[in-house]
Amino acid sequence: MANERYTRTNQKLYFAGVALDFWRKAEAGRAMNWQAQVQAEREACLFHLYGALLGLCHEIAGYYRLPQADANTVEQLLSAERLAASPSPEMAELVELAQHAETWLAKLLNAYHALFQPPREIVPAKQDVTMPLITAVTLEDEVQPVSVDELEFCRQQLKELALRFRGSLSEW
Repeated sequence: MANERYTRTNQKLYFAGVALDFWRKAEAGRAMNWQAQVQAEREACLFHLYGALLGLCHEIAGYYRLPQADANTVEQLLSAERLAASPSPEMAELVELAQHAETWLAKLLNAYHALFQPPREIVPAKQDVTMPLITAVTLEDEVQPVSVDELEFCRQQLKELALRFRGSLSEW
């Protein structure tokens, strides 16, 4: 039973919950290094939620015996091309969620991938010397890190999705 595919998903969801708890404690405690603790727990939570999503994809791919059942990334499993080659209703739902930027799954994937982006230098505002009273500003799309509540919502949604999918994937 310990080698069943669902155990990885459950384990990652549990670890994400632990990271969220430590994150809340770090924010509440306000120790000297609380900001570093919050960042570390945010990254740990994103890592485990991504792993839980990958585990869920492995569960589905394993159940249907899809050729990509051992893929290393979620993106390898959640592509429209893979879905067309090996259709399944569960993967179709995940692909649909991942493709729409306003969904919790797309936001989770974007936040996870943002972890691997290099820090961006803040560009100073350009000033027009002919108009000294008006300051020109450049509006950057500064990405705010996801909050603890947003990641808790993603964790709950992923958990509910896993339970619903498992109900439909089980053989009677």
